[in-house]
Amino acid sequence: MKIHEYQAKELFRDFKIPVPDGGVAFNVEEAQSTAEKLGSFPVVVKAQIHAGGRGKGGGVKLAQSAEEVKQVAGSIIGMNLVTHQTGSEGRLVKKVLVEEGLNIAKELYLSIITDRATAMNVIMASEAGGMDIEAVAAETPEKIIKVFIDPTIGIQSYHCRQAAFGLNLPAAARKPFMAMLAALYQLFVTYDCSLTEINPLVLTAEDNVIALDAKINFDDNALFRHKDILEYRDLDEEDPLEVEASKYNLNYIKLDGNVGNMVNGAGLAMATMDIIKLAGAEPANFLDVGGGASSEMVENGFRIILSDKNVKGILINIFGGILRCDVLAEGVVQAAKNTGIDVPVVVRMEGTNVEEGRKILAASGLNLTTAVDLKDAAHKVSQIVTA
Repeated sequence: MKIHEYQAKELFRDFKIPVPDGGVAFNVEEAQSTAEKLGSFPVVVKAQIHAGGRGKGGGVKLAQSAEEVKQVAGSIIGMNLVTHQTGSEGRLVKKVLVEEGLNIAKELYLSIITDRATAMNVIMASEAGGMDIEAVAAETPEKIIKVFIDPTIGIQSYHCRQAAFGLNLPAAARKPFMAMLAALYQLFVTYDCSLTEINPLVLTAEDNVIALDAKINFDDNALFRHKDILEYRDLDEEDPLEVEASKYNLNYIKLDGNVGNMVNGAGLAMATMDIIKLAGAEPANFLDVGGGASSEMVENGFRIILSDKNVKGILINIFGGILRCDVLAEGVVQAAKNTGIDVPVVVRMEGTNVEEGRKILAASGLNLTTAVDLKDAAHKVSQIVTA
């Protein structure tokens, strides 16, 4: 789960991580009021959406006066902000963060992520912070420092020193930076984060280190432990179909293709999407109904797939284990009756109660195409959608 910058900074403040003074505003009047409370200019007005690259897209602007805040906030709130992370469709801006301006001497990069390959948490830092950190990673990866932390031991002073000296911080800034890094790590583990990122982390002319930006992603599987974090969820920033799927515990991600998929098991779902592309079509979604899916979950999965107007055909790929093939077949028939499936459906089923499942589908009167294996299924659905 992602949250907004202003929300991430609320958590930063809880962990004593320095951030600029400021506040969120949902309209121009609130933006002006917040700026005036800060007491000095310039201030920064920043669009709040779940995407990076906001500055390049025109979503981050300086204002030198209250009147300019009005103009700037008015131009940002309500705009359709397009960045490299939103795609060409962009994202509607409904709120802004208004913050004090800082006397910036240097922009740095700092983050903590999990590394599955080593089963470690990793501090990543670079002197080349700012909007083009992706280019730094791609073109000059040697400029990025990596400090690996055993999660069973936790962060130690030598980890912080390694990062501080790697960033070539002045002596006056090292101790505050090390305290900030230790606090950032505690936030990371306390809330089961998959990412905490500060880009840029700024060094001011006074040798203070301040989190000018803040980004936090949480592990969805751990959110049951953090009910307070769930309150930060902004459904306006999520795809409506993905929001609907989450109500039924369906693992659904919308994609840009034309073949709807219903699969049980994440690995099998990934393989199904790969083979659809190899067959010359494009997957419209990732949908893992899981091993314990009921016929009601299958019906809801169909309804969500059919809500995507780009779907021209559906591929059902079920390997019956925990989810029996007869349960899947009953769900398909129920979905057809209740939702009115109006696109071709290709079915590949194997495993537990497969013969019972096939009998249910055969007796349903539905217009289904059966497949002998996954390759055959992908070929048939590709022919349907590209015809």
